[in-house]
Amino acid sequence: MKTAGELLQDLSYQVLKGNENTKVTELVYNTGKVTEQCLFVCIRGASFDSHEAAGEAAKKGAAVLVVERPVEAPEGVTVLLVENTRYALALISAAYFDYPARRLQVVGVTGTKGKTTTTYMIRSILERAGISTGLMGTIETIIGDTHIHGENTTPESYTIQESFARMTDAGCQAVVMEVSSQGLMLHRTAGIPFEIGIFTNIAPDHIGPNEHGSFEEYMACKSLLFRQCRLGLVNADDPCWEQVLEGHTCVMETYGFSAGADLRAEGMELVSGMGRLGVRYHMAGLLDLDVEMDLPGRFSVYNSLVAAGVCRHFGIPGELMAGALREVHTKGRIERIPVSEKFTLLLDYAHNAMSLESLLTTLREYHPARLVCLFGCGGNRSRQRRYEMGEVSGRLADLTVITSDNPRFEEPLDIIRDIETGIQKTDGIYIEIPDRREAIRYVITEGQPGDVIVLAGKGHEDYQEIKGVKYPMDERVLIREILKELGKDSP
Repeated sequence: MKTAGELLQDLSYQVLKGNENTKVTELVYNTGKVTEQCLFVCIRGASFDSHEAAGEAAKKGAAVLVVERPVEAPEGVTVLLVENTRYALALISAAYFDYPARRLQVVGVTGTKGKTTTTYMIRSILERAGISTGLMGTIETIIGDTHIHGENTTPESYTIQESFARMTDAGCQAVVMEVSSQGLMLHRTAGIPFEIGIFTNIAPDHIGPNEHGSFEEYMACKSLLFRQCRLGLVNADDPCWEQVLEGHTCVMETYGFSAGADLRAEGMELVSGMGRLGVRYHMAGLLDLDVEMDLPGRFSVYNSLVAAGVCRHFGIPGELMAGALREVHTKGRIERIPVSEKFTLLLDYAHNAMSLESLLTTLREYHPARLVCLFGCGGNRSRQRRYEMGEVSGRLADLTVITSDNPRFEEPLDIIRDIETGIQKTDGIYIEIPDRREAIRYVITEGQPGDVIVLAGKGHEDYQEIKGVKYPMDERVLIREILKELGKDSP
């Protein structure tokens, strides 16, 4: 059992009431989880400010309230005032779990695209080298053999520190995690001693209500990672990298195709055939390595450069890196599903215009007989996204199959009409099949030799959300069922 003062030892605070030597049994920030003798941190959220529930938390047994503005509290309850309770929660959580990050080599990846694939690549190489490595990101958190479904790209600070503690208990020596701009803005990663911070790329995204007010703010949030890491690995080809790195305090290394990059890709070649798409190139500069991957396009080269750049600092031999990169795959990220040797079928999480354009542009470079794009859009989200995705697919795909995604509380056909509005701005050929399973069946049965078919939008997701209910729906399962119905086996 620790005292409030011990948990707040890394913070400046003012005792408004009570005694900082009050002992506490648990750390809580959710009003529904208050326990007897706990320390409760009041958080001001987008829709609810738990300062309003401080008195209720005290009545339920909270011994200490940590606040960023004065609150009413009964006698016997300690009230501690801090400047920012989200920041305080991060540092208190680290102390509560006995600073587990200090016993791990923490690698953080930030950027608009590529975070998920990059984290899996890094983990794959480190694990192959015998370095037990945890992972935390959009798809899941991995702790040893345990896989925990992800809710946020970067979880709340308490969850991060709790996961770090579980990783150290499981014998992990390192952890690689996705670090979102929201996570940085909301101080979820505050106090973490990052060994390496990575910048993949940046483009306007997450701009709007409850996100970032401007692109400049978005970049400024990304830049925070490079003021709390020892080494920064930065994409020298991104036009905004200098702005993102403004005010950095870390040692820097660059990567990319640029001749001046510290770690660079040379002689890139596209590889295709037998239902697969890949790339090969030579890694030069800080490493001298030939790389071939069963993943398509330039963005796969960027991701692999980052992974190699990180693992170089762990002393991993080049031949081991090359072997791991040949085999690495990430669920729902340009994931190839073996269906036929005549055409290629891919799953990808691309769910906005920017990511869809990047994906389809990359796939066009392989000169497919036809590029077929199947996608829908989520309900209760921006209609503008639907128009834009429709326009992108109409412009870049030879055939678009418009279907349902997560309609949530909207009618699927209303969403499809919006997508159609966008695609009609182009000369693109399209059909509408609202039932996603039937749409997938269609592209498989109508697949032609040399086609590249991409199912976009769902990626790693294994559900479909309709009227507030999440129904099981994994595209991998649907494909297996369809092949069985058709009397076909995967090659």
